[in-house]
Amino acid sequence: MGLLGGAGGLNGLVSQFASKGLGDVIGSWVGTGNNLPISADQLQSVLGADTIKNLASKLGMDSDALVGQLSNLLPQAVDKLTPEGKVPEGDILSKGMDLLGRLFGKK
Repeated sequence: MGLLGGAGGLNGLVSQFASKGLGDVIGSWVGTGNNLPISADQLQSVLGADTIKNLASKLGMDSDALVGQLSNLLPQAVDKLTPEGKVPEGDILSKGMDLLGRLFGKK
C-alpha cells in the first residue's frame, strides 16, 4: 500500500492530485456525489512511473495492467474510505491497505 503511504496518506494523495490539476477528480471520489473517471495516463502522471513500477512489482503485476486497474479501483477505494464525504482524521492506511488488497484479490 505504498500508494497511500508514499503519498503522505490520503491527505497527501489529495494534494498530489491537486498539484497535477486533478483536484476536482479526487474531490469527487471523496465527496458524496458521482465519482469522476480518471484515465490510466492521468493516474500515472499523478503517482509517477516509479510508484507504479514499485507497486506493480510488489503485486506481481505488469505496470500497465496495474495502472489500468487502479484507474478503475482507486476511485472506489477512496470513495469507500471517505463515506461521509470528507477525508477522515487519523491514520487510515491499514483500512486502505485492506481495501486495496481485497480489490486486487490479495488476502
